[in-house]
Formats: sequence, C-alpha cells, structure tokens
Amino acid sequence: MRYYISIDIGGTSIKYGLLDEEGRILEKSSIDTEAHRGAAAILEKAGRIIDLYREKQEISGICISTAGMVDCEKGEIFYSGELIPHYTGTPFKKVLEETYGIPCEVENDVNCAGLAEYKNGAASGSRVAVCLTLGTGIGGCILIDGKVFHGFSSSACEIGYMNMYGSDFQTLGASSILSKNVAEKKQEDPKAWPGIRIFEEAGRGDAVCIAAIEQMAEILGEGIANICYVMNPEVVVLGGGIAAQEAYLKPLVTDQLRRFLKPVIFEKTRLEFAKQRNDAGMLGAFYHFQMRRQECS
Repeated sequence: MRYYISIDIGGTSIKYGLLDEEGRILEKSSIDTEAHRGAAAILEKAGRIIDLYREKQEISGICISTAGMVDCEKGEIFYSGELIPHYTGTPFKKVLEETYGIPCEVENDVNCAGLAEYKNGAASGSRVAVCLTLGTGIGGCILIDGKVFHGFSSSACEIGYMNMYGSDFQTLGASSILSKNVAEKKQEDPKAWPGIRIFEEAGRGDAVCIAAIEQMAEILGEGIANICYVMNPEVVVLGGGIAAQEAYLKPLVTDQLRRFLKPVIFEKTRLEFAKQRNDAGMLGAFYHFQMRRQECS
C-alpha cells in the first residue's frame, strides 16, 4: 500500500491529511495559515506536516492544493493576490522535491475542489462542468470530460475578476461581502455576522438578512448565467462554506438563473451544491497528483 500526504493551503487555514492509494483519508487535521507571515512561513508549515507523516511511514507523494494561480508544470505560484505576502513565485515542487526526494504536484485549490466533485461528488460523470467556490472571494474551475481546462496561460476561469457593475464578481457576490453588507445595515462589526448566523437569522425572519441573501443570489445568478453563455456547462456546482446553505440558497439562485438565462439553456443546465465540503481540496490534490503521474509515465 502506498501513502500520500495531501496539503490544502487556503487563506485562513491549512488542511492536511494522510491518504492511501485508493484516495481514502486515513488521518486529517488543520492549522492556521497565518497568511500575513508570507510564503516562507507557509513553506515551513508544509515541511513540518511532511516531517510529521514521514516519521510514521514511507511516503510516495506530496499533493498540494493552494490558493493563487498555479503553473502545474513547474509546480509553483505565478500569481497571487495580497492575502499572502510574497506568495507569487513560490516554487513548491522544486523546494519539496529537492528537500525530501519525494514526487510533488501542485494545483490551484478551486481546480482541486472541482476534481473532487467530478471524481466523487456533484459533478460526477458530467461532460462539461463549472465549479465555483464562494468564500473571501469567488474562484472557478472548468472541467471537460473530467480534466481541468487551464486555458492558454493557466489562468482559465478566474471568474472572481469578471467585470460586473463597475466592480467585479467576487467584490459583489462573495460570502465575505454578505457579512459586510449585513453588518453595514446593522451598524455592527462584520465579525459579528458570519454567514451561518445570517442564514439562521434569515430563517427567523430578519428582514436585513433576507434582503442581503436575496441580493447575493441575484449577483450569483447573473454571474453564473454569463459563464453559462460562454461554457454551456451540463452542471454548475457551488462550493465553499456556502454549500452548507443549499436548502435556503438553491431555490433563490435557481430563480435568478431562470431570469438571466434563455429557457433553452436554463432547461439543460443543472445547479448543484458541492458534496465533498472541507475535504475537497485534499482529495482533489491527490487526484491531480495521480493524473500528473499518469501523464508523465
């Protein structure tokens, strides 16, 4: 039996675990990213995780899922926003392979989440799928016959930057904006209004929370519809923490898609919510590693 370390690096937390060759998660945990400490600190944390598991058994591969735009051939970050200082240029594959002598593959976190949903989730068996993750921003992934479409320069489906109303998709429709909008209306700290509380209060009839969620659904519906006109996906999968609110949010977003899409396209486009949740990044990183190894063999 072969064993693999999978590390999912997000802006808030780093999820990590030990997987077997069948993709079963044998152990898992998480630590704070401490993104403000920058790329060097994240590489150091990855190293400590690898050391932890190498003490237990032989490791056959290191699988990395990470925020930022990733050059999968080089296994490095070629562009990152300001959330993680000095992250652009971080050569994960080179550093980890040279340090440990273990094969390493790196992929963008949303692409990893999409792979997880295709392999065993809401996009399973689809020919063309678009997966979105909603959190601090909005990330996107295009899957064609189960393979991530990276585009010409590995920056396909960076939909968060899509222009809308003089702003962009993620500035208007991300989960973090939902908290900000409610907090502004109530003149309170956004930290007091995490998404889960907003949906709970909306369920109790809070007018401010209801209106903010409906506004978010409208932005999502219009943004997703624009993507559908270009990609004509069989299924659109919504992931991130918002996936837990499927019962409340799915009817609202579906109504907006019906509004913004021509019936002939709407009727052939499924909206689903992610199934893999917190494990998606780790699982997708493992699937990406497998696919890269097959391509290189």
